[in-house]
Amino acid sequence: MNYTNQRLAYGSTLVELGKENEKVVVLDADLSGSTMGKMFEAEYPERHIEMGIAEADMLSVSAGLAQTGMIPFANSFAVFATGRAFDQIRQTIAIGKLNVKIVGSSAGLSDFGDGATHQSIEDIAIMRAIPNMVVVCPADANETVQATKAIANYHGPVYMRLNRNDYENVTDADKPFIIGEPTVLREGKDIVIFATGYMVGLALKAAEELKDSISVKVVNVSTIKPLNNKKIVELAKDCKAVITAEEHSIIGGLGGAIAEALCKSCKPIEFIGIEDVFGCSAHNYLELLEHYKLTKDTVVNAIKKMYESY
Repeated sequence: MNYTNQRLAYGSTLVELGKENEKVVVLDADLSGSTMGKMFEAEYPERHIEMGIAEADMLSVSAGLAQTGMIPFANSFAVFATGRAFDQIRQTIAIGKLNVKIVGSSAGLSDFGDGATHQSIEDIAIMRAIPNMVVVCPADANETVQATKAIANYHGPVYMRLNRNDYENVTDADKPFIIGEPTVLREGKDIVIFATGYMVGLALKAAEELKDSISVKVVNVSTIKPLNNKKIVELAKDCKAVITAEEHSIIGGLGGAIAEALCKSCKPIEFIGIEDVFGCSAHNYLELLEHYKLTKDTVVNAIKKMYESY
């Protein structure tokens, strides 16, 4: 079934994985109706554990399950999965290189109604800084299906962040997900945009709008860590300038990862993301994206600025 919502795509894929492998187990922190862990619970109630509002306990239990050979998927809102349980993630899961999959739902600004307390704009930075941790951010529902399968087959700790809202797919439904590999979705020679998550679609729309005047390459960076630095350098080599686009703080996220990869190439870089501020409440998701300037027009203006400056 084709989905346009990452959470539904994730939930349905968990059910598929559960059918294929009895070692897959799912844990939720009183949010299975939102994370779509409930889809797995409906099919395999004996392998779904409701932990209540206790992310730290959930990750500790996940660590124990991993040590018995199970493959735990631990779900919560991204802000709580990475914030409340940081000590358990670092001290037990990451140091021990345990096979735990941490899935942060309603990532970025996508929980538009609940404001700063529920919007995870620093989760990539937190998880990216932890040794042994893989960090994945699928572009859309199609890629979420493939990424979920890929992280299930990967042995080791993984963090995956998912958007809350419906939006159109920009990736092929059947393209296998390779952890660590950026994917070129549109070729170009003037400017290269490295985007992740929801911003990939906006980058493609901006590139299309400017196609008669500026040639823009769009790269989907769905694995933030590990990042194939050699390939990033290669993809940026022939372009005049670089832009990064993410629904995350400009500090410590995709922009930082790309800048680290390109630090020796002296390429001019422009970051599109959330400034050093918290989120806020809004009537809807698009209103919030407008407020924080995460729009197609922002990408268009950044492309024009970089093209005219270099």
